[in-house]
Amino acid sequence: MSDEIKLVVADDHPIVRKGLVQIITAAPEINVLAEAGDGETALKLIKELRPDIALLDINLPGMTGFDLILKIEEKKLPVKVIFLTMHSEEELFNEAMDLGAQGYLLKDSAVSEIVEAIKRVAAGHSYISAAITAYLLNRSRRATEFTRKSKGLADLTPTERRVLRLIAEYKTSKDIADELGTHYRTVENHRTNICRKLDIHGSHVLLRFALRYKTELL
Repeated sequence: MSDEIKLVVADDHPIVRKGLVQIITAAPEINVLAEAGDGETALKLIKELRPDIALLDINLPGMTGFDLILKIEEKKLPVKVIFLTMHSEEELFNEAMDLGAQGYLLKDSAVSEIVEAIKRVAAGHSYISAAITAYLLNRSRRATEFTRKSKGLADLTPTERRVLRLIAEYKTSKDIADELGTHYRTVENHRTNICRKLDIHGSHVLLRFALRYKTELL
């Protein structure tokens, strides 16, 4: 049917994955196009099948769910991402939201909640497990702090700003070194200095910062 929701499911536990597919396919408006047990396969299926939504575990082998959503953004694939995970830690939730996920569900969510989340995200809304909605209250504070850190852009040298622009284009340190005509380790030093000046730390954080403030780097 024309208004069906096309879905790809990725989880490395076959029993969990099969159970999810069985639950989801009971909803007539949702069409599970394919399933994957690792990140590389999931990315291949998303590129080939162009689903509306990808329901992803975070801890996928080979390429994690976070790595996968970065690839989706890099390749500009028109798919919305919902993470379905056992991790209820606020840090992981915030990283998922910062990376652009439209949904975050815990694996102990009720069957009805999983289906409702898929429908809501397909309709253009976000959906967070009821058990962790309190985390949303802290995101406004974090956004304010992140904006404060953006003022540190004025402290960057012209070369550091250029490196940050290239990071926002998903270029690796080797790519940037080739473009600037310098050594790979020099670029790594620039990245370290940028993080120090902006007071940002953690996995993927520099890329997230560069993407968020890309227009301010022009």
